[in-house]
Amino acid sequence: MRPLERIRNIGIVAHVDAGKTTLTERVLLYTGRIHDAGEVHDGTAHTDSHEIEQRRGITILAAAATCDWHDHRIHLIDTPGHVDFTIEVERSLRVLDGAVVVLDGVAGVEPQTETVWRQAERYRVPRIAFVNKLDRVGADYARVLGEIRQRFGVKAVAVTWPVFAADGETIIGVTDLVAQTETRWLDKAGWKYESSPVTLSDNLMAQRERLLEACADEDPEIFAALVEGKAIDVARVRAALRRGTIDGRIVPVLAGSAYRNRGIQPLLDAVVAYLPSPVDREPVRSLDGETREPSRKAPLSALGFKVVFDDHGQMTFVRVYSGILARGETVLTGRGKKLRVGRLVQLVAAEQVEVDELGAGEIGAILGAQLAGGETLADPAHPIVLESIVAPEPVIRVAIEARTAEERERMSLALSRMIAADPSLRIESDAETGQTLLAGMGQLHLDVAIERLEKEHRVHVTAGEPKVAYRTTLGRVVQREYRHVRQRGGPGQFAHVVIEVGPAPRGDGLVFEDRTKGGVIPKQFAKAVEAGVRGAMSEGLLGGHPVVDVKVALLDGSTHEKDSNEMAFQVAGSLAFKAAAAEAAPILLEPIMLLEVTCPEDEIGTVIGDLGRRRGEVLALEARGNERVVRAEVPLAETFGYASALGGLTHGRGRFTLEPARYEAVR
Repeated sequence: MRPLERIRNIGIVAHVDAGKTTLTERVLLYTGRIHDAGEVHDGTAHTDSHEIEQRRGITILAAAATCDWHDHRIHLIDTPGHVDFTIEVERSLRVLDGAVVVLDGVAGVEPQTETVWRQAERYRVPRIAFVNKLDRVGADYARVLGEIRQRFGVKAVAVTWPVFAADGETIIGVTDLVAQTETRWLDKAGWKYESSPVTLSDNLMAQRERLLEACADEDPEIFAALVEGKAIDVARVRAALRRGTIDGRIVPVLAGSAYRNRGIQPLLDAVVAYLPSPVDREPVRSLDGETREPSRKAPLSALGFKVVFDDHGQMTFVRVYSGILARGETVLTGRGKKLRVGRLVQLVAAEQVEVDELGAGEIGAILGAQLAGGETLADPAHPIVLESIVAPEPVIRVAIEARTAEERERMSLALSRMIAADPSLRIESDAETGQTLLAGMGQLHLDVAIERLEKEHRVHVTAGEPKVAYRTTLGRVVQREYRHVRQRGGPGQFAHVVIEVGPAPRGDGLVFEDRTKGGVIPKQFAKAVEAGVRGAMSEGLLGGHPVVDVKVALLDGSTHEKDSNEMAFQVAGSLAFKAAAAEAAPILLEPIMLLEVTCPEDEIGTVIGDLGRRRGEVLALEARGNERVVRAEVPLAETFGYASALGGLTHGRGRFTLEPARYEAVR
């Protein structure tokens, strides 16, 4: 078992088609974990082991792998790039210590790059960037480096710089701006390479100066050496880069081409040199503020961050923060239940390597345990509950119906397993038709879910047309008094509440305040009122669409000595909210999508005109080589069928990406 200082838990994150999976394959190859690198386009990538991933050529499930580099253990998670599967990125970043953000050397910073960057910011995950595909025509490392600085407002510094052959397009090596050496690969497979000192050009010297200036902010001795014109020790520069990266002040950027086997070894060196170990991160914190140091001697605390089902049962991915998770021992779950740990494994995609224990800082999986995603595991003598993982709200839904009675019986179990594995999927019921609705993050998300129902669970369903997941909010503030009195012999029910309801800032959900004074309503009854309000919000207004972003204040009320109980106040809260909300000028909200379209220059006018007809608002227009990129916001309802429409508008030469932005009032 490696010392904690020699463990790296990292994720590979990026926009779709930036080359994450190809990069992961090369990492596993050069660390000796696999013997032959598979290719995404051939359906042979080891981390894209699912049949649907291989057929579609995209990653839909985060895949974990364990490998070693220079006496360091690297736990790596290859995440999906498509925004529909953002929950996979979200829960991976929740448990990781660092991330490698992969960018396309031609496309640069793309919409999903911005999304995963914001997710990493939210979890304060340190990053390094790898500019990939520098072998392609139109690739521009300097431009992408500038985009990182401009779009994210970060101190991005080039650590390596690409070296091209005489044709100016074939990448043959990289220059290390820290050590002032040049590494050139001697074979196409990327195994043989040599490094030697190099005299930097004026351009590269300017890049090195920028790197040293960033390091000078981290180390006064580097600052003094720069002012005095003295030589600076390479180890000191690397230490300063590491401090700045871990604290989020610096983002090292490296160059390469994963498909051409260039730049992978320097990237692995950078992962070890600059990204944090578990001891470099803050101690994990529980919901009530308790902390656990990242030590194997501390009491156990771990998080089951992902659930997977296959023909052999359930597998729960787990990150151990402190202590040791050992096979055969009894642990306490976040729900207060005791669990005996069965088989433990570490993973290389579909391959499972059995282990006796997982220590602090390690990532692996438990086989067979009945655990929920986001559940804590702890030492029974030292219980702790860690923050769980919140799934994003779905924006689209489709009615599904099993084709036979036998499949209808199996569909319920299949859907429950799929939702346990992917919390961004939801099951709803149409109040008018009684149909089962499958809700998700986008059309591709639902298409894959239905395909998985058929492939994995052998449940064939008929799907209706996709529908937008509308929401309702309130337009003004209303007060309402409500008395719930029921007496039918024996103990009755009594609850009297005065509430105020109104709009809350977009994205806040329910903001509930107890403003009662003098104990007129006990705290447990106030919580029951809140529960009733939440239930009423889920039932919805304006056609049954759930209510979001409201502020509810409990102002006053009264109780009965014998007949008041939590159930009575929950009913009162629900009915009072429904009555008040109906008078509070309800507003129908629709999901707004961030759309980025890339097309030839001569088609841009047609594309923008079509966006106007779709109620779209153009945010930016920029040039990218011989193409034009338009960024716009468009209601989700106007994007159905956009792929075929864009193909017709641009004669098959346009492409686009969509991601949820926010909810807005229907115009």
